[in-house]
This record gives sequence, C-alpha cells and structure tokens, in this order.
Amino acid sequence: MSRKTKKEIVTLGLIQMSADEKTEDNLAKAMERIAAAAKKGAQIVCLQELFRSRYFCQSENQRNFRLAESIPGPTTEALSALAEARQIVIVASVFERRSAGVYHNTAVILDADGSIAGIYRKMHIPDDPLYYEKFYFTPGDLGFPSFQTRYAKVSALVCWDQWFPEGARSAALSGAQILIYPTAIGWIPNEPKLIAGQQRDAWELIQRSHAVANGVYVASVNRVGREGRIKFWGNSFVAGPFGEIVAHADGEREEILLANCDLGRTEEIRQSWPFLRDRRIDAYGPLLSRSLEDDKRR
Repeated sequence: MSRKTKKEIVTLGLIQMSADEKTEDNLAKAMERIAAAAKKGAQIVCLQELFRSRYFCQSENQRNFRLAESIPGPTTEALSALAEARQIVIVASVFERRSAGVYHNTAVILDADGSIAGIYRKMHIPDDPLYYEKFYFTPGDLGFPSFQTRYAKVSALVCWDQWFPEGARSAALSGAQILIYPTAIGWIPNEPKLIAGQQRDAWELIQRSHAVANGVYVASVNRVGREGRIKFWGNSFVAGPFGEIVAHADGEREEILLANCDLGRTEEIRQSWPFLRDRRIDAYGPLLSRSLEDDKRR
C-alpha cells in the first residue's frame, strides 16, 4: 500500500474553438475565452494548435508563410499581458518565423507573471493528405523539455507528437507533471463511418496510454468545426495518471473545458505502478535504429 500524498490541485482550462478567416478575430476570441476560463478558476489555460489562423497546411501555398511571426512577437506579447493580468499560465501554439526560410510549429509556455517559461518546437512533422506540414515546418531541435511554471511543471508537445510514446516518455523523464498536446486533427472527405470512429478512438487511446505509462496528466485540446476539406472532431480531453478521463469536451461545438488535476497522485501512482523504476535502460539501445529487421540483414 502506497503512502498517501498531499493533494496539490491545479485547474486546467482547455479552449476548444473553431477558427475564422481573420487572424485578429481568432486572437480576440481566444483571449476572451482564456479570460472566461480564468474567471471560472483555471490556472493553466491551453489553446489548440495554430489557433490564430485556420489550419492552412491543407495545401502547399507560399502565401501562408505570411502568417508566421517571431517569438516574442504580436501573439506572445498579447497573451503575455493577459497571463500577467489574470495570474495564469497560458500554453499557446504559434507559427514561428525563426529566420528567413526557417519556420517552426511552436508551443509557447507563458508563466503567470507574463514571462516566457519556455518554448517547444514540434519534433514530428507529418506529410499526409491535407496535412502537408513538411512544406511549412522545420523539425524541432529542442528535444522534449518540461518547464516549471507557477502552478506545475508542464511539457507542451504538438499534435502528431501525440502518437509517439518516445516523446511522452522523454517529457516525463524531464520532470513534467502535465503533458499538453495542442492539436488540429479531424476527418478528411469520404472517411467511412466505421474507420472514422476507429481513428478518433485510437487518438484518445494512445494519449491515455501515455498517462498510464508515465503516471502523469495528459491534456489534449483540439479544434472543432469544418475548415476547408477537414472536419475537426473536437473531443478535447484531460486524462489522469492512470488513464482515467477527468474531463471530456463535445465533438461538435466550441467549449471551455475545465479539469481539476491532483498533482500529488503522480507520486502515489508511480509507487504502486513503478514503470519508471523497472525500465531496462541497458537494453533499449536498439530503439535508436530505424528498423531492427534491416539491422539484422546487414
């Protein structure tokens, strides 16, 4: 029997919203809803992937690079002022212009005093029908760090990253108590109903498994509504450190989702299910190979 740990309750707020054509309107709506979440008690508020615009990666179009901005820049400055005014942490996904020709899909963690606690550049970049992200984004070069904020130590990975257990484990090993995944995922046209449902279920299942394997909270905040040819499926959620659903949003409408997270449960769960203790770090070297089968044939 594990000893009981002291409760350390932190309230997350997930802003699930649709996106309009005008970037300024999206920023204004996001700020309004962040403030509303804070008024309801949220201490850490998370926005969806690339929240300031519609999901532009459905085509390869050079004009979309005009949406990119520096960090610090207009978006982070506006959200920084709001974070300080409301004394909240904000996790925001930004199309970062790092330098001429080098762009990233970047999550920024703004602390409750308005300072930038850290940034994460999306590591896994997809290239699928209507998700042509390799045209726009350079793969991240910062690894999977976590950042101490006023209320919790958080790690913000982005969308496609959520399918990779290596990223979640690395973030947990860096000390993260909460893994946050700003997301833009939905169905492309003519998806068979059965397959569409299986895709959404798998998306939730893999992230809940990260919570179980690492004994941490996992929060995924998705877009909702139709943009171009994609119908984003919403269903933002927070899972607890044993994979249980703490809060779950609708699939069809905008929503401010609140979830109370007891950070003390991480230690309690890890005492009872000591996956990190029992890792065989001496035997995992082959994971650095692209294919073990190819290595055997050489």
